[in-house]
Amino acid sequence: MEGFLYQATIYLAAAVIAVPFAARMGLGSVLGYLAAGIVIGPVLGLVGSETQDLQHFAEFGVVMMLFLIGLELEPKALWNMRDRLIGLGGLQITVTTLVLMIAALAAGETWQVGLAVGMAFSLSSTAIVLQTLSEKGLMQTSGGRSVFSVLLTQDIAVIPILAFLPLLAIAPPGVVLGLDGSIQRTNGEAAHDAGHTGLSLVEGLPGWAVTLVTIGAVGAVILAGVYLTRPVFRYIHAAHLREMYTALALVIVVGISFLMTLVGLSPALGAFLAGVVLANSEFRHELESDLEPFKGLLLGLFFITVGAGINFKAFLADPLDLIGLALLAIVIKGVVLFFVGRAFKLRGRDQWLFTLGLAQAGEFAFVLLAFSTQLNVLPQNLSEKLLLVVALTMLITPLLFIVHDILSKRLKETSPVQQADKIDDEGPVIIAGIGRFGQIVNRLVRASGFKTIVLDHDMETIQLMRRFGVKGFLGDPTRPELLKAAGLAKARVLVVALDDPASSTKLVTYARRERPDLHIIVRAHDRNHVFDLYQAGADDIVREMFDSSLRAGRYVLENIGLSEYEAAQAEQTFYAHDRHSVRELAKLWKPGVPASENAAYIQRTKELEKELESALLALAEQEKLRKSA
Repeated sequence: MEGFLYQATIYLAAAVIAVPFAARMGLGSVLGYLAAGIVIGPVLGLVGSETQDLQHFAEFGVVMMLFLIGLELEPKALWNMRDRLIGLGGLQITVTTLVLMIAALAAGETWQVGLAVGMAFSLSSTAIVLQTLSEKGLMQTSGGRSVFSVLLTQDIAVIPILAFLPLLAIAPPGVVLGLDGSIQRTNGEAAHDAGHTGLSLVEGLPGWAVTLVTIGAVGAVILAGVYLTRPVFRYIHAAHLREMYTALALVIVVGISFLMTLVGLSPALGAFLAGVVLANSEFRHELESDLEPFKGLLLGLFFITVGAGINFKAFLADPLDLIGLALLAIVIKGVVLFFVGRAFKLRGRDQWLFTLGLAQAGEFAFVLLAFSTQLNVLPQNLSEKLLLVVALTMLITPLLFIVHDILSKRLKETSPVQQADKIDDEGPVIIAGIGRFGQIVNRLVRASGFKTIVLDHDMETIQLMRRFGVKGFLGDPTRPELLKAAGLAKARVLVVALDDPASSTKLVTYARRERPDLHIIVRAHDRNHVFDLYQAGADDIVREMFDSSLRAGRYVLENIGLSEYEAAQAEQTFYAHDRHSVRELAKLWKPGVPASENAAYIQRTKELEKELESALLALAEQEKLRKSA
């Protein structure tokens, strides 16, 4: 018991210290976990041989992560990804394997060794990559979806790779290669060292029976998700115990993973399938909230064990060679990924995210290399060396994402370029941006009998508006030629309702320069954006959340004791004071200087807040006097 508590304290303390520090430095949590593992393992020696056993347990965090990702994907969405799963993912694995195999042959290895190494290194780290994509909010980008498609294909590919590896055995059956490639011990001794194989539903069955059992297990997961989930959740709900929901969520993931293991499938793949089946259920958010903490801690523990498991003695014996091999593997894999991504029309940020995000080897490489050694495909010394290379590539991965962040700042967002519409109409009002804000403005103006010219850069939004009978034109509203075609020279009012604050400011600046007499109404993101737009020349600036928040505040006042009249008076007083505050603070605002670092701005804000409190208190006193009179 003392040993367990000691290990738990060491691992948790290392995470608590290292991860926040890494996050504050902008390095991401994954690098923090890996660094924590290196410190408590190879550097300080606080943990020992239990690291490898703990890593197998921690790998369950990957299983939970794929289950949660599955919950975010409806079956229809997964079907829509089939081209990327088969084409993009399949091409990446195939080409990477062949290129790495050729590199191994050039280094003097046999084709069997080259093929085994190529297959192992063609797979990337699902745990590190998906965790980092989630942290950086990149999952929903085109590059992020492409990365996820490849990772999912790789997880599926592990199964046929494991089935194929026994065909590559170099040494005769019954022997294992030693450190120098010589015969060292019998297969029986190796089996004894490896321990028992555990339970299996397919062991000893002919091929056709294995196929039927496997299909049956997958079918059972799907049917259980469709027909048993609701009754079970209703049964649990009757107990009125919050912890039972957590227990049920764990049972679902653990049970499905165990079933997949029994039929020889990847537990992560089974968990993902279960998540997809449950994606349309009303219990999806409950499952997510119950499993998220477990997933985060187990993934963190997995990364720590990777760092703690690095054999620094072997690394220090030949560091330059190992680092060179790790960098070579990343470069070779990155080049393949770059051209595969280009073939599938990834460009700019998305292409670099795809290239750098998947350039490392992954956790499945540990499994495949160890299995290849057991099967006599790889000699022991080469396997140990490659395991270190895999760990090094995983350690380098957070740095590759930092490189991606640097490149992203220099590259524009890439999306399929749509040909702008030819604008054949003009009107007194031009509305740039037809999202939630622009739609309301457009409906009110049109319903009042005035003609509008609507511009938006999003094809789906324009098509949606056209279905409802609203004419709009596709194109970037910040482009001068598009504005001129829309009738900027004759328009009376320009409404800027773009989502991007920088684009809004750019459009207002251009429009004011071209038309000093034009009335410009613009949507502002926040108060700082208000100051930007004011300097750019906007006439009326509307903060996107201000009016709705003010109305919500009035409802609060009406329900805590004020009459509707009193609440309305307070709302009007606040509105008038806020407009006065914005004008006052605009004089003190400094472009490029955060408000928190502008002493004069902060001081004036405090003074204005006291003025507001005094005004509202005076209003309340007047109302009391009115009632008493």
